[in-house]
Amino acid sequence: MSDTAITTGRAPSVYVPSAEALATVLAPAERPARPSPLAASLTFGWRALLKIKHVPEQLFDVTAFPIIMVLMFTYLFGGALADSPRAYLQFFLPGIMVTSVVMITMYTGVGLNNDIEKGVFDRIRTLPVWRPAALVGMIFGDVLRYVLAAVVILSVGLVLGFRPDGGLLGVLAGIGLLVVFSFAFSWVWTFFGLVLRSEKSVMGVSMMVLFPLTFLSNVFVEPSTMPGWLQAFVKVNPITHLVGAVRAAMAGSMDGPNTMWLLLWSAGFVVVFGTLTMYRYNRH
Repeated sequence: MSDTAITTGRAPSVYVPSAEALATVLAPAERPARPSPLAASLTFGWRALLKIKHVPEQLFDVTAFPIIMVLMFTYLFGGALADSPRAYLQFFLPGIMVTSVVMITMYTGVGLNNDIEKGVFDRIRTLPVWRPAALVGMIFGDVLRYVLAAVVILSVGLVLGFRPDGGLLGVLAGIGLLVVFSFAFSWVWTFFGLVLRSEKSVMGVSMMVLFPLTFLSNVFVEPSTMPGWLQAFVKVNPITHLVGAVRAAMAGSMDGPNTMWLLLWSAGFVVVFGTLTMYRYNRH
C-alpha cells in the first residue's frame, strides 16, 4: 500500500472501465478484404520468381539448354539439309525455339509435384484465397521462363545469321503465340504433377509425350519429305500448327489455318486439363 493509503486509511482508487469501453476493446478486429483472384494469382507468381532467385540453377534449362540446341542442330544438320548452316537456320530457328520452350513446360508439373511432396500445397490450400490461385500463379511465374528461353534462342540465332523478315513486330507476334500455347500446354503437366507420385515419374511421362510431339513435326524438315503414314500424324500434331504459325509470323505473314488450330488446341488444353487439374486438386 502507498503512503497515502496508510495515512488516510483508504484503499487506493482502482479504475473500472465502463461496459462501452470494454466492448470497444474486446471487439474483434476488422478482417482485411479477401484478395481478388488476380491479386492472389500474381502473388503466387511472385513466389515462383523468388524460387528462381534463391535457386538460380533453375535457369540452366532456359539459358544453356537452348544455346546447345541451336548450335548442335544448326551445324550438325544445316549442311546436309540445306545449302549451308546459315540457310538452314532461317528455316530451323523458329522450330527449335518452339521445341525448347515447349520442353520447358514440363517443369511446371515437376515443380508442383515437388511442392506437394514437401507439404507446401497442404498449407496453401488452407489460405482464404481463390482456390486455383496457387496453380495459376505458378504457371504465371513460368511464363517468364518461356519468354527468357525464346529471347536467348533468338539472340543466338541473330548472332549466327538469322534474319526475320517480319522484323520486330513479327518476332513479337511469334513469341506471343508461343507463350499462349505454352501457358495452355502447362496445364497438361499440372495434371500429371498432381496424379503421379514422384518428380521422376512426372519427368519420365513428360519426355515420353514431348519427344514424339516435337521430333515428329515440321521443326527440322518439311513434312512433304516424310512417308505418307508419318505425314498423317505430323499434319494433326499441335506442335506442327504452332511451328507453322510462329514461322509465318517471323517471316512477316500470317498462316491463318495454323493459327486457328493453334488457338483451338490452346483452348482445348485449358478447358480439358484445367478442369481435370482443379478436380484432382480439390480432392487431393
